Amino acid sequence: MASYARRTNLIEGVGNEVLLGLGAFTSALVAALYFVNNRGTTAGTIHPDSARHIASTREQLQNEAEASEGGEGQPGGEQTRASRRTHHRNDGQLTCPICLGSAVLAVETNCGHVFCGHCFATYWQHQTWLGAVRCPSCRTQVSLLLINFTAEEHAANSEERTEVLNKINQYNRRFSGEPRTFQEYLQDLPTLLRHAFHEFFSVGGLMWMFRFRIGILVLAAFLYLISPLDILPEAVFGIIGFLDDIFIILLLAIYISIIYRQVVAARGGAE
Repeated sequence: MASYARRTNLIEGVGNEVLLGLGAFTSALVAALYFVNNRGTTAGTIHPDSARHIASTREQLQNEAEASEGGEGQPGGEQTRASRRTHHRNDGQLTCPICLGSAVLAVETNCGHVFCGHCFATYWQHQTWLGAVRCPSCRTQVSLLLINFTAEEHAANSEERTEVLNKINQYNRRFSGEPRTFQEYLQDLPTLLRHAFHEFFSVGGLMWMFRFRIGILVLAAFLYLISPLDILPEAVFGIIGFLDDIFIILLLAIYISIIYRQVVAARGGAE
């Protein structure tokens, strides 16, 4: 009787190469989710091409600070923006690369850089731009501004906070709907998914309608991943069969970022 070596599978009816590919894919997915969730905001430096605009913005901020100093000593007068920005707090707050002080009422760009809300609004409104501004740190087109306030700033009800929120909403209404390339969608994913993930699991974050939409999308993607009716079946193509699964998850992430972008823009319009 002829003898032959029979290959044994770890799970009956499932090839070892499929299990290996599934393990590698799951590990990559978990690593990607961890990276998105734990990627912090970036305290950037000024790009050389932005130096001229930043110098002009700092001059404008200095003029505003000098003009407001006259009312600083009056009874009930508020502390000037300049003095607030030089007060550094020990709560891990980032430094604004425009004013070089602690980021006060901070905003985060879609590329992940943080600035004082008032500093960025001044950079936008006191320069000559044909459309959305370029990020002072990386020169990426800023199509969306995200709130990055501290807990104390969220709870406060100051005039400056209201002004910053109005400027953020005004900017998002004007520029968040501009066409985006596939590469730009990919570049925005870490920042937008991190904010969307945080709001999804926070009280008072996303409206339940949008949470439901995101839940349906995730469920549909999961059903496709476990379905045997793949575009590229793993049983036939082995590890290559996971390419369509990766593509589905990538499309899911991009679509969630698009939904969140629409939520932020609509939130600005409502306020």
